[in-house]
Amino acid sequence: MLGSGGDGCAAFHREKYKPFGPPSGGNGGRGGDVYILPTPHLTTLSSIPKRIRGESGGHGQGTWQNGKNGAPLIIRVPLGTVVCELPRDDPRCAKDEWEAEEESLEGLTPGEKREKMRENRWIHYPRSGESNIQRDSFKEAEAATYKVERERRLERRRRVLQDPIFLDLNKEENDERHVDAPLGIKQKEPMGHLIAAGGLGGFGNPHFTSLVNRSPKFATRGHPGERLTLSLELKILADIGLVGMPNAGKSTLLRALTGGRAKSEVASYAFTTLNPIVGVVRVADDGTFEGGLSSNSIHDETRVEEQEYREKLDSGELANSLTRNQTSQVASQMDGSRAGHHFDLIENFRFTIADNPGLISCASDNVGLGHSFLRSMERSLALVYVVDLSGPAPWEELGILREELEKYQPGMSAKARMVVANKADLLGGDGNDPSGVQNAWDKLKTLEDYVKSNLAGYDGFGAEKLLDVVPISAKFSQNLPKAVSLMRTYVEEARERLS
Repeated sequence: MLGSGGDGCAAFHREKYKPFGPPSGGNGGRGGDVYILPTPHLTTLSSIPKRIRGESGGHGQGTWQNGKNGAPLIIRVPLGTVVCELPRDDPRCAKDEWEAEEESLEGLTPGEKREKMRENRWIHYPRSGESNIQRDSFKEAEAATYKVERERRLERRRRVLQDPIFLDLNKEENDERHVDAPLGIKQKEPMGHLIAAGGLGGFGNPHFTSLVNRSPKFATRGHPGERLTLSLELKILADIGLVGMPNAGKSTLLRALTGGRAKSEVASYAFTTLNPIVGVVRVADDGTFEGGLSSNSIHDETRVEEQEYREKLDSGELANSLTRNQTSQVASQMDGSRAGHHFDLIENFRFTIADNPGLISCASDNVGLGHSFLRSMERSLALVYVVDLSGPAPWEELGILREELEKYQPGMSAKARMVVANKADLLGGDGNDPSGVQNAWDKLKTLEDYVKSNLAGYDGFGAEKLLDVVPISAKFSQNLPKAVSLMRTYVEEARERLS
């Protein structure tokens, strides 16, 4: 992303030249500054253009009329955005204003370069350019201009090396009105953080008046604004983050908890989820949640579901089926409420849950997609391990997951509050085999013992805690109310401690 302040416009001295009047060319307006502001109303960075340019300032006019300053430009980004300024040696970094000028001068002779640089910096009164260049007053002004420019360039380079822009925008900015503020003063809206300053406006010809030159016939153009390259990274702000190995069933669990509203890909191969997906879990006062209203729904692989839907569509089975709005109206009439989204009437709590890409061993060393997986989990209020209970040794998965979290960020595993033992429906057969059921209970008991002996500790606030172990079947939505109830407790505790 290229963030640039607007160019300051030329302060041209084209006043109606009076033979007996003093010089009266106004200064140019300053270019608009560029700010970045976090907002909770955005969830992605897709709306932010890759090249951004601030508004230019207005030209100076005659009779001492200064140009209008460019309006500030505010870039709004989602909460959780991390802004980093790229160093000059980064291949993604665009050239700054001076490097861009040097590139435009390549291939020219020294004389042509000098003329081009003067053209970029000075404006002459018509038919006065050649005579101005010979004047000592102009030579002195030109030398002073280049000196100031060199100082600005050195200061910019020093700032980039010693104090590059780094912003962690995880909180909304609110400018509260001071209680002692006088009445009638307009409350200013927050503008965010300044990332690129607009260029300074050029000087009109009165600026160069001296004892030997009472009527200067030259003025300066505006300075280009700051040109820099920023890297924007969005760290998902979810209340609950799901942590698990590939194909542990995290995407299926998210779909089950949200009633299928979260559009996550479900398949039988590893690394189905390549980017974090956030869903909203809506809970009623009695503990029921929106995803649990359809207890008969089966969350199979998305490819299988799409194939079944196409077969029903082709056979005409869906010709007389109710639309989504009609289904909602029927449900509303059954419970005696108004038509529409009937769960809105009983919802009293909601939290977000993120389906993060699967972790593998050595992910903390950036193996595979490594750090891109782990970064999406940093800011969750609580983490939930998801393991495949039908696997040969789900407790070994827990050990790998905890180790990778700690290697990436010491203390990160302290956010874990629950172990979800998914795919419990694959154990015990059809339930009629006593030995199969007993083996399932024995496996769950081994997992619980491992959690007690290896994962007990303290949470991020110093309180002693023991991870809950909940066996579920996300595919058939079994035992999800217990998991949702515990997740709600974790979120409420974390929000209360952070408030």
